[in-house]
Amino acid sequence: MLQLTVQHPRPGLAIATVAGDVDLHTADTLRREASDIIQRRCPHLILDLSQVGFCDSAGLSALIGLWHATQAVGGALRLANVPDRLMRMLVLTGVDTILSVHATTEEAVSAMIADSEPTEGHHILS
Repeated sequence: MLQLTVQHPRPGLAIATVAGDVDLHTADTLRREASDIIQRRCPHLILDLSQVGFCDSAGLSALIGLWHATQAVGGALRLANVPDRLMRMLVLTGVDTILSVHATTEEAVSAMIADSEPTEGHHILS
């Protein structure tokens, strides 16, 4: 079973803590629930993966799909607290070159805010 717990520290930004295995049986749940967050005016998404025990290729595909979904709406996806095993998979597959990975959720939030571009005199994440 996979669970997402969502926080909204700023308008347009969501932090989703993912708990459980992300595999063939749960990847669609991750993709669906995170896509719902993105579509609800939160184009900037941080996935806290500290509670993920296992991730297979279906889970990796879901992460890439979510990256595309955030890009499509002018947002960004960042990963935080990535377990060692998953980090090795990201590096081996080269996915770490497109997905931003941060040691902590706080670092991911700071980087997301720093990277936001001004629009009409306001920051995206203001």
